[in-house]
Amino acid sequence: MSVETNDVVRLVMLGPPGAGKGTQAERFARARGVPRVSTGDILREAVQAGTEMGRAAREVMDAGGLVGDEIMIGIVTERLGRPDTRAGFVLEGFPRTVAQAKALDGILDDTAPLVVVDIEVAEDVLVKRLQIRRICSACGWTAPPGTSVCAKCGGPLVQRRDDNEAIVRERLSVYARSTQAILDFYQRRDTFRSVDGDQTEEGVAADLAAAVASVLGGFR
Repeated sequence: MSVETNDVVRLVMLGPPGAGKGTQAERFARARGVPRVSTGDILREAVQAGTEMGRAAREVMDAGGLVGDEIMIGIVTERLGRPDTRAGFVLEGFPRTVAQAKALDGILDDTAPLVVVDIEVAEDVLVKRLQIRRICSACGWTAPPGTSVCAKCGGPLVQRRDDNEAIVRERLSVYARSTQAILDFYQRRDTFRSVDGDQTEEGVAADLAAAVASVLGGFR
């Protein structure tokens, strides 16, 4: 079945740790019927499947290194080439460098815009959120406040060891430094939007949908 160009949504989600981009990415992708492409998920998938890029990533990780641009670009290129992305996708965790952002431009054609949304939340709010955050010790799912067990696998919820205030503030500082170049790269575009992440999940979702609609409406 063919997909009308006007129905295609290609969304990159940006935002610091604790901003809720994972939750919003999953929610938006489900609402639009497109895949949520999390680089953490597809990296693990590639490693488990033993693909060429997966084997290369495993070698780097087994040596204690960080997976570089070339491998991540290769893994994302393969994932975005699958048939289920014809109607679009929601990218979370990629791009993280300007080289990756430029590569993404090269991967995509110009039949639909690449919408980039940055979820903005003040640092003090993020610190509070991350200190009470719980994740599943079995599958890594991040649980919303008030949840007692993992909704995906039923596993026990635990606090991440690095979710204390000092480490959280350092992580946020590292994020800000490492992603400023990405923000500078995208902010000049008409397809870039910012969304206030310091509101209810429903409020952020509504603003996110409106932001994407405003870009797609201008493209038609």
